[in-house]
Amino acid sequence: MAGATETRLISRDTSGVDAIAAVTIGLSALLFALSLAALFEIITISDPVAGIPIVTLLGGILVLLGGVVIGFGIGSYVGVVETQPSSSAGLVASATFSLVWFALGGIMAQVIGVGGITWLPIALIIGGAAFAVTAVLREDIGSTLPAGAVTLFIGIVYLTGTIGPAWIWELSWEQQASLTAEFVIPVGTLFCALLTGWAAAKTYGGFGARGRRMGAYLLIYLNASSIVGVLFILIAFTTLKGVPGLFTGATVGLGVGPTVLGVTLPISLPFVMNGASLFNEFQGVLPAIVGTIWLVIGAVLFAVPLGVGAAVFLTEYAERGRFTQVVEVATNGLWSTPSIVFGLFGFAFLVPRFGGNKSLISGMLTLGFMLLPLVLITSREAILAVPDEYRDASAALGVSKWQTIRSVVVPAALPGVVTGVILGVGRIAGETAPILLTMTGGTFVPGGQTADVIGGFQFTATPPFVANPELLQATTALPFQLYALITAGVGLGDTVSSPEQFQWATAFVLLFIVLSFYAVGIGARYYFRRKLQHE
Repeated sequence: MAGATETRLISRDTSGVDAIAAVTIGLSALLFALSLAALFEIITISDPVAGIPIVTLLGGILVLLGGVVIGFGIGSYVGVVETQPSSSAGLVASATFSLVWFALGGIMAQVIGVGGITWLPIALIIGGAAFAVTAVLREDIGSTLPAGAVTLFIGIVYLTGTIGPAWIWELSWEQQASLTAEFVIPVGTLFCALLTGWAAAKTYGGFGARGRRMGAYLLIYLNASSIVGVLFILIAFTTLKGVPGLFTGATVGLGVGPTVLGVTLPISLPFVMNGASLFNEFQGVLPAIVGTIWLVIGAVLFAVPLGVGAAVFLTEYAERGRFTQVVEVATNGLWSTPSIVFGLFGFAFLVPRFGGNKSLISGMLTLGFMLLPLVLITSREAILAVPDEYRDASAALGVSKWQTIRSVVVPAALPGVVTGVILGVGRIAGETAPILLTMTGGTFVPGGQTADVIGGFQFTATPPFVANPELLQATTALPFQLYALITAGVGLGDTVSSPEQFQWATAFVLLFIVLSFYAVGIGARYYFRRKLQHE
């Protein structure tokens, strides 16, 4: 085609080396995932695969990856592989490899029996050599040789059986500590997968600026994927452990469930529908579920109006100066304050002002004070992110400042505000120390009664004209109950033969409630975003 030009996307043809590098990256990513699975004991390192011990298989893969990575560097250095390497791999890579080889050298020296402090100079020499190779030599050698050598060395250690499924290293500390193969092999393999994947990604990018970007992207993607993977593993693990206890004593049929709003449910789940009582055949956590929900609702109703109002004042009315800077420092400091400090504040300041006894309202306000700093921080940032053109256009139409804030600024900032509330709820819903000091005093609520906050309101002819004794009663919540169950060893039914099952079921219910709050918040954020897009 006349006038056709070659774009940057096709300026570099895919070669055989690129294909090998891509396969190396994929194999490193697969090895990374398998290492995480082994670390969480989803797969075991002692089981053979097709008759081959899994440690031997891992060692062979690591030797292959290490050799390929070293081959990439040598091929680039001698000109077989077409690349554009820089003069050095950089200070960050040099420092990283020097630390890696320093630790590896120290471990090798101690394993082979070097006594005293003699291991230190050996480790320093090895670490210094790795630093020199990475910093002095060209980028292609400096990036691939140290990474490939680490992977090759660990692979040989696995292949020779130096570290096997039964390997254990007793640490010579006063504490009786040891490192086992179940931990060392997955961690070592995971680390080697990161190194070889990074080096292969740099090779695929031809080294230089493009190679460094591709290496950084790979590390970011693998770490982000591992975070998501660990999250799903934890959820799946808690679900598998908790569901059997959740359905203990469950029955399905007409008229077997409790009556709600005049309708008898066709299912009975004693664990979530019962309280704790000596007369129950199956004990449940209903009071703790209700207490957790009311805690979160009360904290949100207290913190969100105050936080959003303070954010509006700081961004729209207060002049930028020393006062606003002090408020920023204070809110950031409060958000990072340990939860036990908030619990002590509630115990010393709130509990005495509500009859001197632990109560639901004391727990609500304590968690509300914990939530307030994050709501203020995120609301302020969300309001500052609203373009000034919105305010100017509203002012040009003759709308007052308060009407502009109420009708334009705050609605535009609502998705960011909701995000802050979601993050805060995720923290306060699982707190134990504050509610231990302010709201609950026992493992179970006597009689298994739930807090009837809505039905507890009473209107009086004297101040304060509205009273609610339910808010002044001590109750329980799932985080504290889980802690108490673990320490007390309470089981299901009329026996204590399955305390672990009861505990995991409680943890599953707590996780489900927290994720439900997340779902409500995410749904609200999505609604407000869609509403803004259609206006």
